[in-house]
Amino acid sequence: MPTTNEQDGRMRKFKNKGKNVAEIRRRKIEVRVELRKARKDEQILKRRNICSLAEASLSPEKDEKNVVTQISMIDIVELIQSDDLFLQLKAAQAVRKMLSKQKNPPIDQVIESGIIPKLVEFLYYHDTPNLQFESAWALTNIASGTSEQTKAVVDANGVQGLVVLLSSPHIHICEQSVWALGNIAGDGSVYRDTLISFGVIPPILSLVTPSTPVGFLRNVTWTLSNLCRNKNPHPPLDAVRQVLPTLTCLLQHKDKDIISDTCWAMSYLTDASNHRIQVVVESGVLPRLVELLFTNELPILTPAVRAMGNVVTGTDEQTQMAIDAGILSVLPQLLRHPRSLIQKEAAWALSNIAAGPCSQIQQLITCGLLPPLVELLAKGDYKAQKEGVWAVANITMGGTVQQVVSMIRAGVLKPLLNLLSVKDSNTILVILDSLTNFFRTAEKLGETEKLGLLVEELEGVEKIEALQTHENNLVYRAALALIEKYFSGEVEDLNRENEETKTLPFKAEQRDFFDF
Repeated sequence: MPTTNEQDGRMRKFKNKGKNVAEIRRRKIEVRVELRKARKDEQILKRRNICSLAEASLSPEKDEKNVVTQISMIDIVELIQSDDLFLQLKAAQAVRKMLSKQKNPPIDQVIESGIIPKLVEFLYYHDTPNLQFESAWALTNIASGTSEQTKAVVDANGVQGLVVLLSSPHIHICEQSVWALGNIAGDGSVYRDTLISFGVIPPILSLVTPSTPVGFLRNVTWTLSNLCRNKNPHPPLDAVRQVLPTLTCLLQHKDKDIISDTCWAMSYLTDASNHRIQVVVESGVLPRLVELLFTNELPILTPAVRAMGNVVTGTDEQTQMAIDAGILSVLPQLLRHPRSLIQKEAAWALSNIAAGPCSQIQQLITCGLLPPLVELLAKGDYKAQKEGVWAVANITMGGTVQQVVSMIRAGVLKPLLNLLSVKDSNTILVILDSLTNFFRTAEKLGETEKLGLLVEELEGVEKIEALQTHENNLVYRAALALIEKYFSGEVEDLNRENEETKTLPFKAEQRDFFDF
């Protein structure tokens, strides 16, 4: 079938086992779907300490004289440079309060004042935990800003001081440090690896204990998730192996937020090469991830289905491990999920399983995936339908004759033909390619005429003919090739006969199409 640069790009995303072009189906996506924005980005990129944390989170040692009134930035600089610990604490509290504003906190003003090195210095004042806490909180909020603002904390050696605070005997100080480090790790792969190089992982993992308060554990899990996040490069493999056992345990936790962030961590770690996927698979997390696919909690379901979708882009063996873990048992309900995002992720996973060997295609058929696939193609979200089209194409290219026949019996042709009216040329080309493969299967069975009649009955010939005026030349050529090879001569005679009789022939026979 003719290809465009766009289609070639899409096909190259499928795993390549060294097959030729005719067997391009053997590839699966290695470049993952980009992370969705919206609400999840607000949670995972950076977390800003806002006023809701405020006074209730302060050290128990705080007293009334530490409550700060409004003072200017000039006053803060003067107080913070003094040798009086009380005045320094008052200044640090004032900075923290300024930066805890929900809208437009004056981060740049604080950076330009030059006080960040002093705030970092206060992290080492072990005899004044209140000053440590206020400074850590202020640095947390600075690091929650832009990359340039985060850089100001890192350049002032804030990472080293915050790592030291992970061993603080005061839990509120330790937690604040975890939060700040999570913000820095969430900025990108460079600062993530900076934290890892400073040995942040072991002390953070040591905080995951049965006695750790749930609220604290949520922040620890979120920070671990950010340490797994970002590509180009991926996290060091040694670091991945360090965190996986703890993440595996956290995946069993009862708290929804902890499970959600752990699932996101798993999705980041599987969004990588087959070798990295194998490291995750060997940790034994797949059965638990599949179990979580049955949840109604969208914040858990979204990253869980993403993680499993990533796994089935791997080798046939890794895909089989996902099948053995039970992914096929839950895909039907995910394909019918009311949320379009889940539909798409499920269809994407299905298309990659369908790109596997005949044995895996048979397993998805046996598990009842064809009816929900047909439903998706008929009335699902458009982005999910596009993934469903690839699932059909992969089965027609890699499945046995009987497996391809099973799709026709399941009713896939009608919604597939209806999708020829979409605007996306690449999707149309994939559909035309699938139709060609259907006819090739029919040729093997000597049933080409029956298939042609079925397509005619479904008004598919008109839809294909209409594509001969399509603006995309490759679409035109593919449609013309189908018409000339399978709908010339006999179809014209049939059309003339239909005009005379005003009936559609062979309906009864077509209901038993390929019934052998």
